[in-house]
Amino acid sequence: MKLKQLLTAAAIILILPGAGDWKADAANAKVNFTVEGPFGTVHGNFTGLEATIHFDEKNLSGSSITASIDAKTVSSGVSLRNSDLRNKEIWLNTDKYPRISFKSRKIEKTDKGYQADGELTIKETTKPVTIPFSFEGKDATGVFKGQFKIKREDFHVGKTGGSVANEITIDLLVPVKN
Repeated sequence: MKLKQLLTAAAIILILPGAGDWKADAANAKVNFTVEGPFGTVHGNFTGLEATIHFDEKNLSGSSITASIDAKTVSSGVSLRNSDLRNKEIWLNTDKYPRISFKSRKIEKTDKGYQADGELTIKETTKPVTIPFSFEGKDATGVFKGQFKIKREDFHVGKTGGSVANEITIDLLVPVKN
């Protein structure tokens, strides 16, 4: 009887995906941004998230996140501004720089949840960033939530100085399945 139970347990383990391997629900993921502009706060978002997430709360040293978004999906709610963001070299020039990407170097536990230290690449410029985030998981589903700020001038986005604020806030909500 014990052999049968052992074989059943082994079969279940082989069928299940690796512990901590999560697949992002790209259709429901939210990558939003806000920045102060000359006429108030500009709210926008991106879609087209692609991510490889290996996150195990019990093995943070073995955890990693690699993610990118399709820069052409930038949407600010104003078609003329969207066109400028997508097409002008001073902004994102999405034909030349089609992806915005992040790759973690280290994931750590914090007082408020977790943080991913890594590198963000926009317009072929890579800078270190820290993304504080939370994770809520139950059974085979979960959600990552995070917020961080970047300086657009660090990534050569927009004019130095100018009427658009330098600091951009990015909010993330990424539902996942195991």
